[in-house]
Amino acid sequence: MALAARPHALRQLRLAFRREAYYLADMRYRTRFNAVGGINDFIQEWKKPTPYRWPILAASFAISGSLLFWVTQEKYYYPPQEPDVTYITTYAADRTDEEIRQSNIENQRLKDEREAEEARLIERRRELYKEVGAASGLDVEAMEAQIEAEEAAAAAAERQRLESLFGESTQGTESDSE
Repeated sequence: MALAARPHALRQLRLAFRREAYYLADMRYRTRFNAVGGINDFIQEWKKPTPYRWPILAASFAISGSLLFWVTQEKYYYPPQEPDVTYITTYAADRTDEEIRQSNIENQRLKDEREAEEARLIERRRELYKEVGAASGLDVEAMEAQIEAEEAAAAAAERQRLESLFGESTQGTESDSE
């Protein structure tokens, strides 16, 4: 009743609602993320005469720039290039089987000579160690017997390991290779 008695107050209330609805409708269509206010605030703060604004700006750019540089780096490893394969070109392409056989025999002879020379050097070194041991008062014969016993035990253990792995005797294979 109070509103009916005062028509002027009712009219003002209706206008207030219309104005509010006008602003609400306008705000619904505008975005809430507007950069203009932030830019204006930055400009206002930048215009203030502070002594550290340039160093702070430089530090901000350096931190942001280094972070962006670090994040955007990508390492790509190229696959290796295919190698250029060169086949053996030192042999004549038209060699006969007899020439190949003779070449293999000659190579085997050279290999046997090298192995014999190596065995002779190893035996000579062993004799020198025996002489040094005997001169220094060591029992060389007992040491040699102990070494031979250890080598025999190691060979037996290896033979047993191979037999347990393959389930058959490898005696013939070892004697063939020796």
